[in-house]
Amino acid sequence: MQQRERDQMSVTEADEHENENESEEQTCPECDSGALVASNDSNEIICEECGLVIEEQNIDHGPEWRAFNHAERQNKSRVGAPTTQTMHDKGLTTQIDWKNKDAHGRSISSKKRNQLHRLRKWQERIRTKDAGERNLQFALSEIDRMASALGVPRSVREVASVIYRQALSNDLIRGRSIEGVATSCLYAGCRQEGIPRSLEEVTEVSRVGKKEIGRTYRYIAKELSLEMKPADPKEYVPRFCSDLEVSEEVKMKAIEIIDESAEQGLLSGKSPTGFAAAAIYAASLLCNEKKTQREVAEVAQVTEVTIRNRYQEQIEAMGLN
Repeated sequence: MQQRERDQMSVTEADEHENENESEEQTCPECDSGALVASNDSNEIICEECGLVIEEQNIDHGPEWRAFNHAERQNKSRVGAPTTQTMHDKGLTTQIDWKNKDAHGRSISSKKRNQLHRLRKWQERIRTKDAGERNLQFALSEIDRMASALGVPRSVREVASVIYRQALSNDLIRGRSIEGVATSCLYAGCRQEGIPRSLEEVTEVSRVGKKEIGRTYRYIAKELSLEMKPADPKEYVPRFCSDLEVSEEVKMKAIEIIDESAEQGLLSGKSPTGFAAAAIYAASLLCNEKKTQREVAEVAQVTEVTIRNRYQEQIEAMGLN
């Protein structure tokens, strides 16, 4: 018995030693470089220096079937949708089809239809076992509704859902409205993902007021220790310029104005949307594509007074009195 264990240990040590030697000795035969990388599909090992394909594996780890469009891939795929944080059960629940047909596509009898109707009703009831899950289900549906209205990508919805789950597990929702916490989590998700959405824009699609959203957002960010960088006015410039239908020259000039103003410390304590709006207004005047303060204010959702004040500061900073 002891002899067998010693033999197994010696074989294992020999294999490890052989693998170490292979990894140490593997270099490019063309240029002797050790900078070897695997391709995206992991079927090839390529030299970064000269581009030589050193190893090529003919084993395809993908499915055995072929598909040439999305519909074919959906029909031939034998796996379900990936798990997601945007659903309270992470998408792992059972779904009963709403079509009253059997496996062959034929209509079922009225008795079977009544049975399926009862099954669907009970399926919806047992998806949420307690008040906490019902709370989570409603909050995630609110996040999804507001994210769709704001037109933010899927990654923001995932991040916002994760933040809400953390707030729920840390009992931060007690005494606050579900809509307010859900909106705050969505705003935090936009900030973390670098998607420029102002508090005013988020408030427009929410069912709670701006003051409550701001207060809840600060509380959640503090309790969960969320690292939030200050919003960059340059992130708002492309969207505002697109809404105002100005040229690329105005956009680049506005970014230049923001950079020069920020270097002189004018950005500290200022609203990023107001700062971006004033820079676009100044750039439109300098590029002879004049836009009125009212037009810019409506797009940026700030007041004309804010644009005038920021405009004066930026012009003085650039020495263009």
